[in-house]
Amino acid sequence: MHSDAAFVSLCILITNGVFDVKTDEVKSVTVLEGDSVTLHTDVKVQRDDQIRWTFGPQNTRIAEIIKRDQINFIFVSNDGRFRDKLLMDNQTGSLTIRNIRSDHTGLYKLTVIISGETSLKSFSVTVYAPLSTPVISSNSSNCSSSSERSSVSRCSLLCSVLNVSHVTLSWFKGNSLLSNISVSDLSISLSLPLEVEYQGTNTYSCVLNNPISNQTQHLDITQLCQTCAAPLPIPVITRGTSNCSSSSSSGSSVSKCSLLCSVLNVSDVTLSWYKGNSLLSSISVSDLSISLSLPLEVEYQEKNTYSCVLSNPISNQTRHLDISQLCQPCIAFQDMLMS
Repeated sequence: MHSDAAFVSLCILITNGVFDVKTDEVKSVTVLEGDSVTLHTDVKVQRDDQIRWTFGPQNTRIAEIIKRDQINFIFVSNDGRFRDKLLMDNQTGSLTIRNIRSDHTGLYKLTVIISGETSLKSFSVTVYAPLSTPVISSNSSNCSSSSERSSVSRCSLLCSVLNVSHVTLSWFKGNSLLSNISVSDLSISLSLPLEVEYQGTNTYSCVLNNPISNQTQHLDITQLCQTCAAPLPIPVITRGTSNCSSSSSSGSSVSKCSLLCSVLNVSDVTLSWYKGNSLLSSISVSDLSISLSLPLEVEYQEKNTYSCVLSNPISNQTRHLDISQLCQPCIAFQDMLMS
């Protein structure tokens, strides 16, 4: 009670201008949640000195030293948010906050009375929560064709973090900043989109940071984005040779036509001949980019439909055979005699 009354009297005297008061600028202090921070007075307590710490807009007293006749009378708050958190140096009055929490963020004011002279200091303390590692996910992938008959894989990505405040979320390509988004007071979830082209030489990363720490997630583009297969060319059907053979039963002739279905510079594909929906023959190639050809011998019959199909796991190209253009029917043996 005596010390409280003395402090009230001190405030009245300061207000009336009896004492000269020296006031420093507010010092900003940042600290990670769970760590300890010390607010230094930069003084040494002498006889009849007084040091008081207050916190928040209500200037709630949290610690105090009053020295009388070489005896230090020390008060440290052990209530509420500061329970078992405060430690005061009895020689300097410096205040240590241990295992600091986010609700210790605020303005700390120090009043020092030495030899009748009063000085004031203020510390703006900001406590940052530990940062989680961002999560990168793929929204979608699509392929777009270019003028050179190749294709480009475009991948939509999303970098996300949950329940954060006072942070910035950023996308980087190498060391170059591509985009970012920031949040200040509220604890919210953040997401930042990015569209990339699949190119193995590019390195991307998503970074979550605040003024004292950061967390980085590197993008493994091969896991989240798939390369597009090159567009398939349309097979080309050409005629090899044609010949006529006589039928032993009727004396008529049958037109047999040798065909060749071909494609150039392909890989990981299958080339097939079909008669209607029935597979007649096929040939496959895996790694190397090569040219493929698949032969077929057919009889000239208008009712038959043939097609050559080039396919891979995601697409196909079909060339239908116009047998009347490439293969000619044989002239019947009887017609040859009549002519």
